[in-house]
Amino acid sequence: MAPGRKNPPPPKGRVVLNHSTHIEGLIVTLERLATIDGITTLTPAVISPGGGRSPQLTLRVSVPIIGGFKLIARKGKSVQEVFVITSLEKVQLEQAIQQVIHK
Repeated sequence: MAPGRKNPPPPKGRVVLNHSTHIEGLIVTLERLATIDGITTLTPAVISPGGGRSPQLTLRVSVPIIGGFKLIARKGKSVQEVFVITSLEKVQLEQAIQQVIHK
């Protein structure tokens, strides 16, 4: 690198905003998750009514998909799928989720 030039910022994942409706607090949480190394893309998907009540936002790793995992986000009576493209293993992703939710 040439003298006087700053290092480029670390690569960051992106949050795809393709829906107009999201669970309250989900996008902020996904933006924090996108800063974790190894996470490339987070895409919120279908939102639907859920059976129970979750007073706080929760994110749970559901099933593996090609290139990553599907997450289930819950808050109140709403449930939303989130697709994550990542090089992280399931346990690493679960740890990253706990890290950003408890900030």
